[in-house]
Amino acid sequence: MAKEKTVYVCSNCGEEWPKWAGQCRSCGQWGTLEENVVLAKSSARGGGGSAVRGSGSYGRPASPAKPIGQYSTERAVRLPTGVGEFDRVLSGGIVPGAVILLAGEPGIGKSTLLLEVAARIAQGTVPPSPDAGGSSRLRLISPDSPNPAAADAEGKTVLYLTGEETAEAVLSRAKRIGGVADNLYLAAETQVSQALAQIETISPDLTIIDSIQTLTDPTMDTSIGGPAQVREVAARLIDAAKGRHMALVLVGHVTKDGAVAGPRTLEHLVDVVCQFEGERTGELRLLRAVKNRYGPTDAVGFFQMVESGIEGIEDPSGLFLSKTAEPVPGACVTMSLEGRRALPIEIEALATPIAGGSPRRTVSGLDYSRTAMMLAVLQARLKLPFGTLDAYVSTVGGARAVEPAVDLAVALAAASAVTGQVIDPGLVAFGEVSLTGEIRSCTAVSRRVAEAARLGFTGAIVPAAAAGGLQAPRGFKIQAAANLREAMSLALRRAPASPPDHEI
Repeated sequence: MAKEKTVYVCSNCGEEWPKWAGQCRSCGQWGTLEENVVLAKSSARGGGGSAVRGSGSYGRPASPAKPIGQYSTERAVRLPTGVGEFDRVLSGGIVPGAVILLAGEPGIGKSTLLLEVAARIAQGTVPPSPDAGGSSRLRLISPDSPNPAAADAEGKTVLYLTGEETAEAVLSRAKRIGGVADNLYLAAETQVSQALAQIETISPDLTIIDSIQTLTDPTMDTSIGGPAQVREVAARLIDAAKGRHMALVLVGHVTKDGAVAGPRTLEHLVDVVCQFEGERTGELRLLRAVKNRYGPTDAVGFFQMVESGIEGIEDPSGLFLSKTAEPVPGACVTMSLEGRRALPIEIEALATPIAGGSPRRTVSGLDYSRTAMMLAVLQARLKLPFGTLDAYVSTVGGARAVEPAVDLAVALAAASAVTGQVIDPGLVAFGEVSLTGEIRSCTAVSRRVAEAARLGFTGAIVPAAAAGGLQAPRGFKIQAAANLREAMSLALRRAPASPPDHEI
């Protein structure tokens, strides 16, 4: 006969506890634990027979099912972070109860970005002056501190738990970027049980864990940061976040090939996965959402590292264009898509006689294979002598343009560099170029044209297949080209800036 056992079930969240307590540690409600007698499961082996089948053996559901129309969306209202580019990627802000994983290379600025987000939310999205003095402070707490979240202050309560740095190091960075606030709490923890105790003490609206690989569960005999540790620690933190309807941001490391470190199940457990990208030697940073249960994944946020921290760039169009006083050969502007945003990127090319041996190809910011293919098409179809020239092709400002739509601009820039003829700086060109020299259509042609007109460009060379039905903005000229020869006759019209080496 199966034995009975007594458990205490929370009437608010349905969590079971072996002993009675005044407060449910899962949802934080007081006086909701009720005594419940259930049948203990019998052993699958031995003389106990089969497991007892009955409703008592399953306990109570966490939340009883009800008609879908009776649910409310009030609890799903997004929380704006005050950092516009971060909100853009998250489709308007953080959803309460959502778990976000932010991954990136070491030193890329993940901690700085999240400290800025934490401060804005704690301040009510209004950043203080960096020299605000002692009017606001970053509180250092311990697990046995009294609950300070009951204090009436502007903004939401945010808890920042660091396992990679000391609390004093984080405080120093917070002062530098003006990220101190009364509602922003800080602690240095390396054990998941202590992190959960901090969450229970503070009851924050948002918790940031920096990073998930530094938290450990001492009960597990595995290496720190190993797959088993990361999976168990993440599961416990996610369970606490969902039970409390608390937003949770986890900082994650990446491997050498750029993938999120740890078990693959970590990406399945969370709701949103964001990648923070950029060159550590440069100032530009890109934030992409590669998974988002609450919105699209085609949004991209642009940031710039400055002395005072990290700043969002609402209009990054000027970052990828040169500032030359006069047009020079070998430069062509294209409209490249970064998520849903069309950005003008200037492509520069330089061709020089080879010193000996095979021609050299140096590419930066572009796909090497496609760039080499464009040079081969120019040589085979238009008889430009790239077989005897070293070619250098690069984007301006460290931008990356790897989509096929930039083929036409690459080809025009290279042809301009060889012939010495310049391309009108007010002209943009985009389209995929095939091995036959045909220009094929690309995605979002109307969006690229509209953005080019908004930024002050005067014309565009587009694939002939996409020109039909395309509306040209006022003062903007659209020219269609079916192949590479037609595109060059449209683009290379101006008088040569210097005596050309080769004419088309």
